[in-house]
Amino acid sequence: MFKLHYRLERRAIGMTLGIIAAASIGGFVEIAPLFTIHQTVEAAPDMRVYTPLELAGRNIYIREGCYACHSQMIRTLRDEVERYGHYSLAVESKYDHPMLWGSKRTGPDIARLGGKYSDEWHVRHLLNPRDVVPVSIMPAYGWLMENDLRTDDLSDQLTAQRVVGVPYTPDMIRNAADDAYGQANPDSSRAKGVKTRYGEETNIRSFAGAPGRLTEMDALVAYLQILGHLTDAASRDTVAKDLE
Repeated sequence: MFKLHYRLERRAIGMTLGIIAAASIGGFVEIAPLFTIHQTVEAAPDMRVYTPLELAGRNIYIREGCYACHSQMIRTLRDEVERYGHYSLAVESKYDHPMLWGSKRTGPDIARLGGKYSDEWHVRHLLNPRDVVPVSIMPAYGWLMENDLRTDDLSDQLTAQRVVGVPYTPDMIRNAADDAYGQANPDSSRAKGVKTRYGEETNIRSFAGAPGRLTEMDALVAYLQILGHLTDAASRDTVAKDLE
């Protein structure tokens, strides 16, 4: 076997053809499944997009490197499902660019974190993790409460997401900054437009507990509270399995 390889290395054309053949096999294995992706990805007609505030929170989550310690991919293993909930479905990451799956578990998986804790819990946890989890090794993110959220570029962010397939409408893009403020300030005149564009089930409240302001803390908590709730595909899958 090794002698054959040594002889092949001495022949440039043969080595080139061998590399092409090996790369073609690997490429076929990776590309072929994409032609049947419509058969393997679950349908989710109720799937909704991130609001501008949630999308801004996701960007902050990426900026601060949170994904390095927290995966968003629950495996099908029994201990994973019992601890974190229904295993992750491909459709749940349909509008994630980039997707935040992973295998790093310094902290727990947060794919279904939304609604598990209160907004106040998340704020305290981000300000000083040891206040709510004494053994936590997570760093504090106090500046999120101090930093006002930048909103002048939210329309551009939604436009970029639309280019890669996220179905943001022109109305959503045009009102991105107002919707971000309205979602975190329920008493403002801008709050009504958020439900009109993103649905009645949208979380609208002062996430960081500072009405009248719009901080990076509001955005990150809004994002954390929607994780696992962009679609009910997982719960429907559970019901279907129970009926079988």
